Amino acid sequence: MIPLSLAEKEEPQIIKKIGGSPEIRQHLENLGFNVGGEVLIVNTLGENVIVKVKESRVAISDELARRIMV
Repeated sequence: MIPLSLAEKEEPQIIKKIGGSPEIRQHLENLGFNVGGEVLIVNTLGENVIVKVKESRVAISDELARRIMV
């Protein structure tokens, strides 16, 4: 397992674990990040990571991306 922030761009990844406080996990779940779901890094812009999750593009901070293990 590696953090999403270190995964290859344009390579589909399966979410294996989501870390952090209950509030952070709930926030990521509300954005569509669920264990077993597929996520794809579209691009990185500075400290942000743009990902495709459930047919939507979402920008998350690098800090949040490090809490998502793929």
